[in-house]
Amino acid sequence: MDLLELGKKYYKQKEFAKALQYLSELVETDGKSVEAFFLLGNIFHSKGEIGRAIKAFKRVLSLDPEHTDASISLSVLYNDIGKYNEAQKIFQQAQERVKNTGNGQGLNDPHINKKFSDKHYELGEYYLTYGRHDEALFEYSKSIKLDPTNLEARVKVAKVYNKKGFTSKAFEELRALKNEHPEYLHAYLAMGIIHYGNGNVLEAQAEWQKVLARDPSNKQAAMYLNLSNTATETSLQDRDSGGL
Repeated sequence: MDLLELGKKYYKQKEFAKALQYLSELVETDGKSVEAFFLLGNIFHSKGEIGRAIKAFKRVLSLDPEHTDASISLSVLYNDIGKYNEAQKIFQQAQERVKNTGNGQGLNDPHINKKFSDKHYELGEYYLTYGRHDEALFEYSKSIKLDPTNLEARVKVAKVYNKKGFTSKAFEELRALKNEHPEYLHAYLAMGIIHYGNGNVLEAQAEWQKVLARDPSNKQAAMYLNLSNTATETSLQDRDSGGL
């Protein structure tokens, strides 16, 4: 078995130290192995060695400018270290390549779609942090379209609608999510939070109780329920005191 195959074997087994050993030996003798540099980039990224990961992915792209996975990985890394302009530029170039692949319909590969979905989700989070709700909504929606299994993005869409004042639309989104995926407890938690924020305490508590009925050890639901009970009791006590 050659060095690349050994590196791939241990990479798949998540034995990254051994994979790193064989792949590093390979690139010392063959500086044009695209696959080796890409795997090295992934290993460095997983170890938190961002500088080495960026160098490896850039090497991949110097050897194969059409390597979409390396482009997306590099874009994610630049985004992580705050180089947002570089990240966006590389990401958009990767998107354009995919759109122009083959018959003009784009490359409909689930693996690639998920990577794009993750990137759009990250951009949505970034926009939401700065209160740019319309852009956040746009990015979350693109994330969902590319990867319908990204249920958290659907929760974020509901939360953005609520922040924009479209509470009924937020509930509509969460009800649909709960109907389609009744086991996805984050939807119940989110609906409870929105209910509570709009003064619907009993409705909120009912949602959190549903979570605890399915998962008695759910710390978030227990915390929200306890806090809402405490707030209600305090409110009632204040009201009684004010009437004396």
